[in-house]
Amino acid sequence: MLKKIVLSLALVVGVSALEVGEVVKPITLESAKWSSDSLQGRVSIIFYVDPDEKGANAKFSNIIEEQKFDKKSFVKVAIINLAASWKPDFVIEKLLVLKQKELSDNIYLKDKNSFFVKEWDLKDDASNVIILSKEGRILFSKSGAMSEEEIQKALEIVKEAL
Repeated sequence: MLKKIVLSLALVVGVSALEVGEVVKPITLESAKWSSDSLQGRVSIIFYVDPDEKGANAKFSNIIEEQKFDKKSFVKVAIINLAASWKPDFVIEKLLVLKQKELSDNIYLKDKNSFFVKEWDLKDDASNVIILSKEGRILFSKSGAMSEEEIQKALEIVKEAL
């Protein structure tokens, strides 16, 4: 019985409801006047992050920045799940403004109501990484910290999709 419980937990941990191969459900974040449809035509990496988990996939994010992919065919989107953190929104928003200035080619959005958790069934209180093809098809999806192997796999996926 214990083995079954452990196996069930292992299958749940690190898995988001987004299935590789599916096309993502179009989503609009009204407060930011942003739509996932705006990603069409470019390979996209979406980081949907609880601010308390911001370091979980920082290594992968930094590796992506170092690649200097062509911004006409690639975009990196960071969506901050403000509802998942105990930290005051104004503190997080101030840090977000600084990050946007530092990495101006990236898109930074705030989700004050865990909207993406509800709409895409992403894991709350976590760091989620989703790679989308130019057509919006899910190429990679991970909730939680990525292993070295997953980082390399995700980087290869992006390069092949470009």
